[in-house]
Amino acid sequence: MSDRHPTLEEILPYFYRRHPWHGVPLGADAPAKVTAFVEIVPTDTVKYELDKATGLLKIDRPQKFSNVYPTLYGFLPQTYCGDETGRFCTERTGRPDIKGDGDPLDVCILCERDISHGDILVQAIPIGGLRMIDHDQADDKIIAVLEGDAVYGRWREISDSPPELVERLRHYFLTYKQTPGSGPSKVEITHVYGREEALEVIRRTQADYERDYGHLRRALSEVSSRIRD
Repeated sequence: MSDRHPTLEEILPYFYRRHPWHGVPLGADAPAKVTAFVEIVPTDTVKYELDKATGLLKIDRPQKFSNVYPTLYGFLPQTYCGDETGRFCTERTGRPDIKGDGDPLDVCILCERDISHGDILVQAIPIGGLRMIDHDQADDKIIAVLEGDAVYGRWREISDSPPELVERLRHYFLTYKQTPGSGPSKVEITHVYGREEALEVIRRTQADYERDYGHLRRALSEVSSRIRD
Protein backbone atom coordinates (compact mmCIF):
# COMPACT_ATOMS: atom_id res chain seq x y z
CA MET A 1 0.00 0.00 0.00
CA SER A 2 1.28 3.46 -0.86
CA ASP A 3 2.38 5.66 2.05
CA ARG A 4 1.49 8.81 0.08
CA HIS A 5 -0.77 11.13 2.05
CA PRO A 6 -4.02 11.83 0.19
CA THR A 7 -4.83 15.41 -0.67
CA LEU A 8 -7.85 17.17 0.76
CA GLU A 9 -9.37 17.22 -2.74
CA GLU A 10 -9.11 13.42 -2.81
CA ILE A 11 -10.57 12.95 0.68
CA LEU A 12 -13.56 15.30 0.59
CA PRO A 13 -15.68 13.46 -2.06
CA TYR A 14 -15.83 10.40 0.20
CA PHE A 15 -17.40 12.38 3.06
CA TYR A 16 -19.12 15.38 1.51
CA ARG A 17 -20.92 16.23 -1.68
CA ARG A 18 -19.12 18.78 -3.81
CA HIS A 19 -20.74 22.20 -4.23
CA PRO A 20 -21.97 22.16 -7.87
CA TRP A 21 -20.79 25.71 -8.53
CA HIS A 22 -17.50 25.92 -6.64
CA GLY A 23 -16.50 22.30 -6.11
CA VAL A 24 -16.83 20.89 -9.63
CA PRO A 25 -14.14 21.72 -12.22
CA LEU A 26 -15.32 23.00 -15.58
CA GLY A 27 -13.09 20.37 -17.19
CA ALA A 28 -9.59 19.94 -18.57
CA ASP A 29 -10.86 20.51 -22.14
CA ALA A 30 -12.85 23.66 -21.35
CA PRO A 31 -14.12 25.69 -23.04
CA ALA A 32 -14.30 23.32 -26.05
CA LYS A 33 -15.93 20.65 -23.87
CA VAL A 34 -17.44 21.51 -20.51
CA THR A 35 -18.96 19.93 -17.47
CA ALA A 36 -22.47 21.32 -16.95
CA PHE A 37 -24.78 21.07 -13.96
CA VAL A 38 -28.42 20.47 -14.95
CA GLU A 39 -30.97 22.19 -12.73
CA ILE A 40 -34.12 21.80 -14.85
CA VAL A 41 -35.44 19.33 -17.41
CA PRO A 42 -38.30 20.01 -19.88
CA THR A 43 -40.87 18.03 -17.86
CA ASP A 44 -40.40 20.11 -14.69
CA THR A 45 -43.45 22.14 -13.70
CA VAL A 46 -41.54 24.25 -11.19
CA LYS A 47 -38.37 26.27 -11.66
CA TYR A 48 -35.50 24.79 -9.70
CA GLU A 49 -32.31 26.71 -9.14
CA LEU A 50 -29.14 26.33 -7.15
CA ASP A 51 -29.11 27.64 -3.60
CA LYS A 52 -25.71 29.29 -3.68
CA ALA A 53 -25.11 29.04 0.06
CA THR A 54 -25.66 25.29 0.38
CA GLY A 55 -25.14 23.90 -3.12
CA LEU A 56 -28.57 22.23 -2.99
CA LEU A 57 -31.40 22.71 -5.46
CA LYS A 58 -34.32 24.80 -4.28
CA ILE A 59 -37.70 25.69 -5.76
CA ASP A 60 -37.54 29.21 -7.11
CA ARG A 61 -41.15 29.36 -8.27
CA PRO A 62 -43.87 27.23 -9.87
CA GLN A 63 -44.21 27.66 -13.61
CA LYS A 64 -47.23 29.97 -13.81
CA PHE A 65 -48.19 29.27 -17.40
CA SER A 66 -47.96 26.53 -20.01
CA ASN A 67 -44.40 27.32 -21.12
CA VAL A 68 -41.78 24.68 -20.32
CA TYR A 69 -38.02 24.67 -20.75
CA PRO A 70 -37.27 23.49 -24.30
CA THR A 71 -33.96 21.81 -23.35
CA LEU A 72 -31.98 20.66 -20.37
CA TYR A 73 -31.05 23.84 -18.52
CA GLY A 74 -28.41 24.64 -15.95
CA PHE A 75 -25.07 26.34 -15.53
CA LEU A 76 -21.33 25.91 -16.01
CA PRO A 77 -19.39 25.32 -12.76
CA GLN A 78 -16.61 27.71 -11.78
CA THR A 79 -17.89 30.47 -14.06
CA TYR A 80 -19.25 33.85 -13.02
CA CYS A 81 -20.90 36.63 -15.01
CA GLY A 82 -19.13 39.67 -13.62
CA ASP A 83 -17.32 42.76 -14.88
CA GLU A 84 -15.36 41.07 -17.67
CA THR A 85 -18.51 39.40 -18.99
CA GLY A 86 -20.36 42.70 -18.92
CA ARG A 87 -17.54 44.45 -20.78
CA PHE A 88 -17.60 41.83 -23.50
CA CYS A 89 -21.34 42.32 -23.92
CA THR A 90 -20.76 46.08 -24.19
CA GLU A 91 -18.05 45.50 -26.83
CA ARG A 92 -20.33 43.31 -28.92
CA THR A 93 -23.51 45.40 -28.63
CA GLY A 94 -22.25 48.96 -28.26
CA ARG A 95 -24.53 49.30 -25.25
CA PRO A 96 -22.84 51.20 -22.41
CA ASP A 97 -22.61 50.13 -18.78
CA ILE A 98 -23.70 46.52 -19.16
CA LYS A 99 -22.89 44.48 -16.05
CA GLY A 100 -22.76 40.74 -15.54
CA ASP A 101 -25.80 39.35 -13.73
CA GLY A 102 -23.79 37.94 -10.83
CA ASP A 103 -24.61 34.30 -11.52
CA PRO A 104 -22.76 31.35 -13.05
CA LEU A 105 -23.06 31.13 -16.84
CA ASP A 106 -26.33 29.56 -18.02
CA VAL A 107 -26.37 26.72 -20.54
CA CYS A 108 -29.06 25.03 -22.65
CA ILE A 109 -28.14 21.44 -23.56
CA LEU A 110 -29.69 19.70 -26.56
CA CYS A 111 -30.38 16.03 -25.92
CA GLU A 112 -32.47 13.47 -27.81
CA ARG A 113 -33.40 11.30 -24.84
CA ASP A 114 -35.80 12.19 -22.06
CA ILE A 115 -33.96 12.79 -18.80
CA SER A 116 -36.27 12.48 -15.84
CA HIS A 117 -34.71 14.90 -13.36
CA GLY A 118 -32.05 17.51 -12.84
CA ASP A 119 -29.36 17.74 -10.16
CA ILE A 120 -26.92 15.90 -12.44
CA LEU A 121 -23.62 16.57 -14.18
CA VAL A 122 -23.23 16.10 -17.94
CA GLN A 123 -20.49 16.62 -20.51
CA ALA A 124 -21.47 19.09 -23.20
CA ILE A 125 -20.03 20.67 -26.36
CA PRO A 126 -20.78 24.40 -26.80
CA ILE A 127 -21.97 25.29 -30.33
CA GLY A 128 -23.22 28.86 -29.89
CA GLY A 129 -25.28 31.11 -27.68
CA LEU A 130 -27.87 33.80 -27.18
CA ARG A 131 -26.71 37.25 -26.10
CA MET A 132 -29.47 38.08 -23.68
CA ILE A 133 -29.71 41.33 -21.73
CA ASP A 134 -32.05 41.39 -18.75
CA HIS A 135 -32.54 44.79 -17.09
CA ASP A 136 -29.16 46.01 -18.44
CA GLN A 137 -27.35 42.90 -17.21
CA ALA A 138 -25.55 40.37 -19.40
CA ASP A 139 -27.37 37.04 -19.07
CA ASP A 140 -25.93 34.93 -21.92
CA LYS A 141 -27.37 31.50 -22.65
CA ILE A 142 -24.77 29.12 -24.03
CA ILE A 143 -26.23 26.51 -26.41
CA ALA A 144 -24.52 23.14 -26.22
CA VAL A 145 -25.07 19.53 -27.28
CA LEU A 146 -24.83 16.52 -25.00
CA GLU A 147 -21.58 14.70 -25.70
CA GLY A 148 -22.25 11.45 -27.55
CA ASP A 149 -25.92 12.23 -28.22
CA ALA A 150 -27.18 10.20 -31.20
CA VAL A 151 -29.04 13.12 -32.82
CA TYR A 152 -27.26 16.29 -31.70
CA GLY A 153 -23.86 15.01 -30.61
CA ARG A 154 -22.06 15.65 -33.91
CA TRP A 155 -23.10 19.30 -34.14
CA ARG A 156 -20.22 21.70 -33.65
CA GLU A 157 -21.69 25.01 -34.81
CA ILE A 158 -25.01 26.79 -34.27
CA SER A 159 -25.53 26.73 -38.05
CA ASP A 160 -25.78 22.92 -37.83
CA SER A 161 -29.14 23.32 -36.08
CA PRO A 162 -32.37 24.19 -37.92
CA PRO A 163 -33.43 27.84 -37.54
CA GLU A 164 -36.70 26.72 -35.96
CA LEU A 165 -34.87 25.24 -32.99
CA VAL A 166 -32.97 28.43 -32.31
CA GLU A 167 -36.17 30.42 -32.68
CA ARG A 168 -37.85 28.18 -30.11
CA LEU A 169 -35.09 28.99 -27.63
CA ARG A 170 -35.30 32.70 -28.41
CA HIS A 171 -39.07 32.70 -27.95
CA TYR A 172 -38.85 30.94 -24.61
CA PHE A 173 -36.35 33.34 -23.07
CA LEU A 174 -38.10 36.41 -24.46
CA THR A 175 -41.44 35.38 -22.93
CA TYR A 176 -40.80 33.19 -19.88
CA LYS A 177 -40.94 36.07 -17.40
CA GLN A 178 -43.93 37.80 -18.93
CA THR A 179 -47.27 37.79 -17.18
CA PRO A 180 -50.54 39.22 -18.52
CA GLY A 181 -50.72 42.94 -17.91
CA SER A 182 -47.12 43.25 -16.78
CA GLY A 183 -46.16 45.71 -19.51
CA PRO A 184 -43.19 45.63 -21.91
CA SER A 185 -40.55 43.00 -21.24
CA LYS A 186 -37.15 44.11 -19.93
CA VAL A 187 -35.52 41.07 -21.58
CA GLU A 188 -33.99 41.25 -25.05
CA ILE A 189 -31.81 39.01 -27.19
CA THR A 190 -29.49 41.10 -29.31
CA HIS A 191 -27.55 38.35 -31.08
CA VAL A 192 -27.45 34.65 -31.82
CA TYR A 193 -23.74 33.84 -32.01
CA GLY A 194 -21.64 30.87 -33.06
CA ARG A 195 -19.18 28.53 -31.43
CA GLU A 196 -16.10 30.77 -31.34
CA GLU A 197 -17.96 33.58 -29.63
CA ALA A 198 -19.52 31.12 -27.20
CA LEU A 199 -16.05 29.89 -26.26
CA GLU A 200 -14.95 33.48 -25.66
CA VAL A 201 -17.97 34.13 -23.43
CA ILE A 202 -17.02 31.07 -21.38
CA ARG A 203 -13.42 32.27 -21.11
CA ARG A 204 -14.60 35.67 -19.86
CA THR A 205 -16.78 34.06 -17.20
CA GLN A 206 -13.85 31.87 -16.15
CA ALA A 207 -11.76 35.03 -15.73
CA ASP A 208 -14.52 36.66 -13.67
CA TYR A 209 -14.75 33.55 -11.51
CA GLU A 210 -11.02 33.47 -10.93
CA ARG A 211 -11.00 37.11 -9.86
CA ASP A 212 -14.01 36.85 -7.51
CA TYR A 213 -13.81 33.25 -6.28
CA GLY A 214 -10.34 31.99 -7.07
CA HIS A 215 -9.48 32.38 -3.39
CA LEU A 216 -11.69 29.37 -2.65
CA ARG A 217 -9.55 27.09 -4.81
CA ARG A 218 -6.35 28.58 -3.44
CA ALA A 219 -7.55 28.07 0.14
CA LEU A 220 -8.41 24.44 -0.58
CA SER A 221 -4.96 23.87 -2.09
CA GLU A 222 -3.31 25.49 0.92
CA VAL A 223 -5.18 23.28 3.40
CA SER A 224 -4.40 20.24 1.25
CA SER A 225 -0.67 21.04 1.29
CA ARG A 226 -0.77 21.29 5.08
CA ILE A 227 -2.30 17.80 5.27
CA ARG A 228 0.49 16.42 3.09
CA ASP A 229 3.09 18.07 5.30
